[in-house]
Amino acid sequence: MCWFNYELQGEIEDYQGSKKKEFKNFKENLVSFWDTLVIECQNGPLFDKDLFDKCMDYIIALSCTPPRVYRLVASLMGLQLVTSFISVAKRLAVHRDTTQRQLNAERKKRVDGPRVESLNNRLSATHEQKLVIDEMMRKIFTGLFVHRYRDVDPNIRMSCIQSLGVWILSYPTLFLQDLYLKYLGWTLNDKSAGVRKAAVLALQNLYEVEDNVPTLSLFTERFSNRMIELADDVDVSVAVCAIGLVKQLLRHQLIPDDDLGPLYDLLIDDPPEIRRAIGELVYDHLIAQKFNSSQPGPKGNESEIHLGRMLQILREFSTDPILSIYVIDDVWEYMKAMKDWKCIISMLLDENPLIELTDEDATNLTRLLFASVRKAVGLRIVPASDNRKQYFSKAQKEAIENNRRDLTIAMMKNYPLLLRKFMADKAKISSLVEIIVYMNLELYSLKRQEQNFRTTLLLIKDAFFKHGEKDALRSCVKAIKFCSTESRGELQDFARNKLKELEDELLDKLKSATKEVIDGEDEYSLLVNLKRLYELQLSRPISIDEFYGDSITILHSFRNLDDEVVSFLLLNMYLDVAWSLHSIINSETVSEGSLSSLLSKRDTLLEELEYFLNAPPEVGEGSKSGNQLACRVCTILADVWCLFRKTNFSSTKLERLGYCPDVSILQKFWTLCEKQLKISDDTEDEDVNKEYIEETNRDTVMIAAAKLIASDTIPKDYLAPEIISHFVMHGAGIAEIVKSLITVLRKKDDNVSEIFLEALKRAYLRHLELSRSDDESIKSESFQECKNLAARLAGIFVGAARNKHRPEILKIVKEGIEYAFEDTPKHLSFLEASVLHFASRLPAPDIRDVLKDVQKRTENVNAEEDPSGWRPYNTFYESLLEKCAKNEGIQDEKEWTTTRQRGRPRKRQNIEGRRLFDEHGSSDEEDSINTSDQEDAQVEGDEEDDNAPLIHSLKSTSKLRSLRVSRQEN
Repeated sequence: MCWFNYELQGEIEDYQGSKKKEFKNFKENLVSFWDTLVIECQNGPLFDKDLFDKCMDYIIALSCTPPRVYRLVASLMGLQLVTSFISVAKRLAVHRDTTQRQLNAERKKRVDGPRVESLNNRLSATHEQKLVIDEMMRKIFTGLFVHRYRDVDPNIRMSCIQSLGVWILSYPTLFLQDLYLKYLGWTLNDKSAGVRKAAVLALQNLYEVEDNVPTLSLFTERFSNRMIELADDVDVSVAVCAIGLVKQLLRHQLIPDDDLGPLYDLLIDDPPEIRRAIGELVYDHLIAQKFNSSQPGPKGNESEIHLGRMLQILREFSTDPILSIYVIDDVWEYMKAMKDWKCIISMLLDENPLIELTDEDATNLTRLLFASVRKAVGLRIVPASDNRKQYFSKAQKEAIENNRRDLTIAMMKNYPLLLRKFMADKAKISSLVEIIVYMNLELYSLKRQEQNFRTTLLLIKDAFFKHGEKDALRSCVKAIKFCSTESRGELQDFARNKLKELEDELLDKLKSATKEVIDGEDEYSLLVNLKRLYELQLSRPISIDEFYGDSITILHSFRNLDDEVVSFLLLNMYLDVAWSLHSIINSETVSEGSLSSLLSKRDTLLEELEYFLNAPPEVGEGSKSGNQLACRVCTILADVWCLFRKTNFSSTKLERLGYCPDVSILQKFWTLCEKQLKISDDTEDEDVNKEYIEETNRDTVMIAAAKLIASDTIPKDYLAPEIISHFVMHGAGIAEIVKSLITVLRKKDDNVSEIFLEALKRAYLRHLELSRSDDESIKSESFQECKNLAARLAGIFVGAARNKHRPEILKIVKEGIEYAFEDTPKHLSFLEASVLHFASRLPAPDIRDVLKDVQKRTENVNAEEDPSGWRPYNTFYESLLEKCAKNEGIQDEKEWTTTRQRGRPRKRQNIEGRRLFDEHGSSDEEDSINTSDQEDAQVEGDEEDDNAPLIHSLKSTSKLRSLRVSRQEN
């Protein structure tokens, strides 16, 4: 029965929390002991007010003592006693009811008699025993539970709430009242997620029982708002459980629909568990309408009715396809209608519709069809947070293949009809065309549907030349390439022939469009066909030697071409060069002609790109017009340099292909990159084509520049410091790119002090340039950027790395001081802006050496002639002096602590524990115990926070509007 053991030294061995094998089942055995004791004593000792009164008094007193292990085990025993008492009370209630029925039956036979008297005595004794057992439960509740449910230990609080939930559910005649329910409501706000979850699960079990709902009405009115709030709890498991609780409230119609608006915002929350739970809620409440008992079930085609309600929800997000995909992903696994391909196709083709679709509904239904197809074949339609590869079991793979088969059979005859109907609709065609990629093409031959396959392929080819938008073109290319590789036999030959015909027709259109431009006509046809060629070249090589020459001619002859046309000319030229290089590298023999042709193309492309470095496109800081071409020039140049970097071809037969730009070209390249970095990605410009906007932002430019250093394409002496000097200037995206580059540099070369120092100098020189301005805010901002950069770079040398890299830090400090005193007092602010952050990380002896060094440099200088110019020096000197003194004080304190104090500090020994057998509320001593424990917990939490890794997460700021689906008369 004892759960701890005193050893000779006065220490306690905790059996309950022990990891030893012999105590593995100690908790279960302890609980079983008390339960068995109560059951064995239920016919006598349980009601003699001697044994169990003393046991309860002892347990209650022990539950209020300072040692946490005492409170934990005493609470465990006390809570189990109430649970065991309930089983006795329920048996007594059954026995009492049986006796009452027997007594009523006997009284009908005779008024008096020994049988009636015996039954009366038995009924009275049973009733008295039940009153006694109820009073024993109340005693433990008031003496133990009401104090321990707010114990500092979350495990004790959680066990209390779990037990209370069991008590209310199993013995509602006593516990199902607001006197006890309020504790579940209060702990919905507990700081521990485990306690909140225990309260939510307890309430779920209560609302599951229909008979409990009327009694819970007042409790629901008081705490329903908090239950809804918990659906957005910081702890995912609590939030998921809370969403299940809200579903129960809806099932009993205890909360109005208007209160659910905030919950629907969670459809795009980060944790997929929460999104799935909300998706189930949306399906049950809004689509299937399971909780609307006042209306009959749907008549007619259930799938069509459910899809109609889903389309009403998707109307809220018609302008944002990404949010639509999130909603579809959340509801998909619960809504069978999304996999009813025949129904969806029938609705799109308007075949005997119950619901008449608007154009907006048809667009949303097309998105739903495409997303559902991808889900059915095992693909993610919403990016996963962990980016792990998906693995499927044998059963899941079989289910995916069955879904693919069902989809193909449903689409075979109807696919051409869908493509014809929506051929001209750019909002729908890309989704419809790409569906063929997820079909089983072998079934076309097995089901003798070859003609439908040919018709489908011809329609996809028509769509390629009918549209010029990125999504439509990319889908068409993907579909045709899939058909040419995954189909079999004659169908594959047909697909390959159509792909060759498409390429030839495209080159003819380009030739014609080029002639139009040369003749002074509109550039639109050239631009559209350049986009088509670009999308095609992204997936496969195409021989465009003749058009390559035409492109050079156009670029040379028409320098006033639209920026987008120039961009796609350069992109297609680059892709042709890249495919030519790929062909040569993968060929067993390389002819001199092919090598010379590649070199000619490469050099011509570089000449065109360098022209834009010498005469850069106009880059406006207020808008993005003109910036796309500049961005393309930067990224294409970086890609070409990387492809032909000398390290790839040195000591090989292809050494002639190696290339490295000279310093002047590199400087012009970086100047153009810098202009791009000044333009915010948040800038809105209606004139800019949004299709390729993600490929032409400042993050892309910085990645291109950083790639040159990371891949050793160019020497790092010039560009690496320039890139690092922009570490803190352009937001989190650029900062992450620079941080990754620094990581690569440190792996390649452990000594990065020279690069860091040069980066600090570049940032400081920019500050000096801006200091000439009369605007004080600009000066202050640029100086702060210098300080922030130094702080971020110095922050790399923390913890153990500070000692490991002490020579590097010292080198930066010494050379930084040298630089600051080269031109006094003009450069002295470099000490405060940059050097100080590194010097502060040195140990006290090194700081003293630094102080001596700078003091010696000022011996023969009259600082009073220019006080403002020497102020940064004084700030630097005084800060280090203070740091040095502080470090020495800390060291002295550490030495004293080491010699005088070992281990965790002892708690106060004179805490007066709660007196035994005291049945009143918590004492002041108990409150002080709880406070002390809270402080200990806070210290431990702070230590964990200090050691926690820094995690950067991106969360969508978009919020969803309340979803309101009208409840239809079905």
